[in-house]
Amino acid sequence: MNWQSESPELWAFLESLHRGEILSGTVAAIERFGVFVALDNGPDHPILPGVGFITIPELSWRHIFTPTDVVHVGQRVACEFLQFDTYNAEARLSLRALERDPFQAFADRTVVGQELLGTVDRVVPFGVFVDLGDGVVGLIPFREIHGRPEAGPPEAFEAGEEISVVVTDIERPRRRVSLDRPDESWPDPDLSGTVVKATAWDAEGPRHRRVRGPSGPGRGGVPGPRRVPPVGPGFS
Repeated sequence: MNWQSESPELWAFLESLHRGEILSGTVAAIERFGVFVALDNGPDHPILPGVGFITIPELSWRHIFTPTDVVHVGQRVACEFLQFDTYNAEARLSLRALERDPFQAFADRTVVGQELLGTVDRVVPFGVFVDLGDGVVGLIPFREIHGRPEAGPPEAFEAGEEISVVVTDIERPRRRVSLDRPDESWPDPDLSGTVVKATAWDAEGPRHRRVRGPSGPGRGGVPGPRRVPPVGPGFS
């Protein structure tokens, strides 16, 4: 459709908008691919529920499962104008642009090497996603990266589990956080078939988090060889 000739008033209105301009309106329809907004100013769209449109990523800085996690039909919203979509004759809008980016706030207060407490969000073939709070999620890779050892088998992690992690990298432009497990890992002879992987903290002080390790000598209840201190020249 030639919007410029078929809907000259709508075309002129969209051409008058400037990036960064704040527009207000009402959520007119919610689809799986985005949200239509009926703007307060300007003409109605001849086909679509609203002249304004918000894509899923522009609804929130946080990961969402459905647009209704953020908005509902009839809700009043204020959005930032991003661009004029000439193909659909609509105004592309952003709801999250008017909110503080929690990732940047996280990057401002966090340094590489810092130990944090997080919750295992999900385990995938290439690593473990850990929720660090405020919508920030980091990744513990299973494969070796930059000389650091593998994080461990996927079976060592469980969704919903609270674990200690160390920040190994923060990429602001790509909005990525790389994580690793703390270096402290030692066997506990009193725990059959388990390995103490990290230390978490609560109001009563430190507590050991136990993660079941793979079976083998010295694990799974099978006693392993006792370590004998080295003897000979150069040792005391």
